Amino acid sequence: MIESMSISQLMEFRQVLRSSELSPERKIDRQTKKLLMYLFTSTRGGFTRLRIVMMLLKQPLNTHQLSQELDLDYKAVQHHMRVLEKNNLVSKIGEKYGAMYHLSNFLEINIRALDDAIEKLERQMTFKKVYI
Repeated sequence: MIESMSISQLMEFRQVLRSSELSPERKIDRQTKKLLMYLFTSTRGGFTRLRIVMMLLKQPLNTHQLSQELDLDYKAVQHHMRVLEKNNLVSKIGEKYGAMYHLSNFLEINIRALDDAIEKLERQMTFKKVYI
């Protein structure tokens, strides 16, 4: 059940990215693609990080709001937000509990590179176990 729901979510994410007006078509540099592939397909929790990015694509949210929207543990969301922030994919406005997260300029410019990561994640989910 989780797998079929996850695959349908990935398809929905790809559709959102392709219809998005965030950034024009442009060539993605190799290092950026490598970073996104690593964070979203090669590490545990890549699918969860992708879900977080897709939520932030719609609107800025704080950690508590993300944990409720995604039905995840608050501490798990905190961990993923630290990973995303450390890799310059999200930006934080404010301090401590009420800090709001939004997509960084870097990710907004390179958002189309996520399409390749989603495609790879989709292939992985059909062939092997992916940690959600």
